Amino acid sequence: MESRRDHRASSRLLVGAVALLCLCAAASGQLSCNFYKASCPNLDSTVQARVSAAMKAEARMGASLLRLHFHDCFVNGCDGSILLDGPDSEKLALPNLNSVRGYEVIDAIKADLEQACPGVVSCADVVAYAAKYGVLLSGGPDYDVRLGRKDGPVANQSGANSNLPSPFNSITVIAQKFKDVGLNTKDVVVLSGAHTIGRSRCVLFRSRLANFSATDSVDPTMDSALASSLQQLCSGGGDGNQTADLDAGSADAFDNHYYKNLLANKGLLSSDQGLFSSPDGVNATRALVQAYSANSQRFLYDFGVSMVRMGNIAPLNASAGQIRTKCSAVN
Repeated sequence: MESRRDHRASSRLLVGAVALLCLCAAASGQLSCNFYKASCPNLDSTVQARVSAAMKAEARMGASLLRLHFHDCFVNGCDGSILLDGPDSEKLALPNLNSVRGYEVIDAIKADLEQACPGVVSCADVVAYAAKYGVLLSGGPDYDVRLGRKDGPVANQSGANSNLPSPFNSITVIAQKFKDVGLNTKDVVVLSGAHTIGRSRCVLFRSRLANFSATDSVDPTMDSALASSLQQLCSGGGDGNQTADLDAGSADAFDNHYYKNLLANKGLLSSDQGLFSSPDGVNATRALVQAYSANSQRFLYDFGVSMVRMGNIAPLNASAGQIRTKCSAVN
């Protein structure tokens, strides 16, 4: 495992010449790549050190931090509301419970920053910056993170239950949920590529493995060998929280193998395979899946672009938000 990480670190230098994104010159609104240049100059090194340590302990943490950012931005915008505790906590929403991880990494980064530059860096910005290093240290593209978000004052558990794209949703429904937050169908395909790293629980895909329909026991869009191995994993009792690689055969590397798997009917989630195989996916997303499976550098570049777009969903300004001292509670 350690040697693979070392290899990814060195190969990142080669990818970086093509994939490095300098998009801040085209930024709109209040966010800026240099927002904390004077007020917290050690932000980058602080986040990098904490994420690197967390991923050294568990490589999967890169995927978890990326997912945390995604699940934050789709509810109330990118405002750190997913970090709040309380009866309406988004942590308790069905898409997040026993699923979203990495809160302790965010808390550790925030504690370091409160020592170095107290009251300056928002928790929402910590989440966005941690996701960047989760991607980069997994071998993915470097991209400029726009900063200057404020933290939201309230959580929205009902919004998390309804707004977050689900692996059980059709591609049409997922595309609409993206459209509702200002993202497009291309963003759907590109950001789904985040599943090139990480794992998923049996409860989210076992409906494809048995009693799938009146005519098919197993989802016919799933490779038979993959289905057989997943049946063994998921049918041995347990609570459905057993996990499988989202990108079988390349789960530790941020690359375009995810799309190659879709062409081979090896997408783990219905929402993944649907990008290539479902009727609405054939019409709206299949061509992009094919393009990214054939061109890794195009995927890596477009992924960085879409991450910047997602990170700009409804950022709060100074009058509407705050800089939380502790990410799990309002000041």
